[in-house]
Amino acid sequence: MKKIISFFSLIICTFIWGTTFIAQDTGMDNIGPFTFNSIRFFVAFLAVIPFVYIFEKKKINTQIKNNKKEFFKLMIPVGVSLFLATALQQVLLLYTDVANAAFFTIFYVPLVPIIIYFLFSEKLHWSIWPSVLACVVGGYFLTEFKDTTIRFGDTLVLISALFWALHIIFIGKLIGKFDLPFYIAMLQNLIVSGLSLLLVFIFEELDISKIKLETFEILYAGILSGGVAFVLQLFGQRNIKAAPAAIIMSLEGVFATISAWIILDQILGLDNLIGCTLILFGILFSQLLPIYESKTKNI
Repeated sequence: MKKIISFFSLIICTFIWGTTFIAQDTGMDNIGPFTFNSIRFFVAFLAVIPFVYIFEKKKINTQIKNNKKEFFKLMIPVGVSLFLATALQQVLLLYTDVANAAFFTIFYVPLVPIIIYFLFSEKLHWSIWPSVLACVVGGYFLTEFKDTTIRFGDTLVLISALFWALHIIFIGKLIGKFDLPFYIAMLQNLIVSGLSLLLVFIFEELDISKIKLETFEILYAGILSGGVAFVLQLFGQRNIKAAPAAIIMSLEGVFATISAWIILDQILGLDNLIGCTLILFGILFSQLLPIYESKTKNI
């Protein structure tokens, strides 16, 4: 039951992320990427605070009191990796096509099991590898990448994908040891907001009048994506390991395509349908095959 709840937590998380891409793009019509991220994640930080006090105030002291060093040893990489991933992604929306960004970002799906296997020496079920391949090929069809031109900025999107992969891995390790999803989400939002604000003072100007023009986009990306979705990611990764979690998160592209079809009246072509099918196959294959094999062994 817990794993089913975690599975649907990740599904809802990716649904929110899939519909947030437009807000991230249009939210920079009047302000810079670091300003957008700083305000967005500060809003997310504020949105999560009440839930920390309601659900986890007592648990924080109990779980962290004698393990502060271990907690922050994992918490800092979680926050920094999320900051680097979102900063690069936000900046590169200014310099590359959305299709390119979406396709190269999905490379966090194969990067997660590769890093886990080679750097952390963790065993993975063999179904992970064909599932990863299906998701990457599905992303190729889904984003219509073949009709775009590769730019220098796309190499930086790959670096962003690396930090997304590291974030997923560090989240898995942190939530596995400290069952504090709201508290972790609150702290990572604060770290991203603070580091982004430093870049605002270096590269941009903090103009309140221009920030007000992006109120809807900031609130949408802050409360729903930064607040709700990242909390759901933590709930999801409590019972699902990093590699299969990354495969499930590749649904972000599917939801983005469907929302563009419904909201923006974009045409849902054959390539999009093939891409959606391959990603769904990859997710189901990685989730159901290990369950089937474990049941057949017990017969």
